[in-house]
Amino acid sequence: MTSLDALSPGGVPLTIAERSAGDDLSTGHALILENIRIDQGGRPLMSLDTRIAPGEVLTLMGPSGVGKSTLLAYLAGFLAPAFTGQGRVLLNETDLTRLPAEARQLGLLFQDPLLFPHLSVGGNLAFGMPRKAARKASRQTTRKARDKTIEAALEEIGLAGFADRDPTTLSGGQRARVALMRVLLSRPCAMLLDEPFSKLDASLRHEMRSLVFARVQRLGLPTLMVTHDEADANAAGGPVIELGAQY
Repeated sequence: MTSLDALSPGGVPLTIAERSAGDDLSTGHALILENIRIDQGGRPLMSLDTRIAPGEVLTLMGPSGVGKSTLLAYLAGFLAPAFTGQGRVLLNETDLTRLPAEARQLGLLFQDPLLFPHLSVGGNLAFGMPRKAARKASRQTTRKARDKTIEAALEEIGLAGFADRDPTTLSGGQRARVALMRVLLSRPCAMLLDEPFSKLDASLRHEMRSLVFARVQRLGLPTLMVTHDEADANAAGGPVIELGAQY
């Protein structure tokens, strides 16, 4: 019989890698964007005030230059100096706004997989895993547990046995799947998607949309996606906000 801590927020049993990625996630976090405003050179670029429920995907659509990726940078904590931002970013009652980027527990998925070429596929996944577990067990035990989690994660995305592979030898779809699993293994409490499907061909876009949206819904992760592709929004199945020159 499956224990409660091995269930997704929807009551579906989690896989080994999902339990590792989601140890802190099944508490029903909502991502709240409270009176967010982004300016560039004193000129209002965009504003947003909304709440994203656990497992919901909110899509922001609009042409280039309206501030979609800039908004994600503000939420993640690395807004470029050319822009100014105000407003609060909250996970339930926790205010993330003044926290450094690495402490916000927001998972980012970009157009490019951004895998480290000097690390193996397994090394890329290990890079995203929290380090604090190393204090609770011997180094050897921790390494075995990490390797087991990596192998389970690769099996779940159809890449069993790829841990020692050079990421430069992977196909575009394989690199995208590794990038997604690296983010999930970092134990995010919410996801930010910056047009993650735009550089994939049509068949891979369909595959990756299905994989990404199934995972964020299964783990109950509130997700904000920016895109200019209506097919992305339709696949996400959540609310859509259209951005123009100003929102």
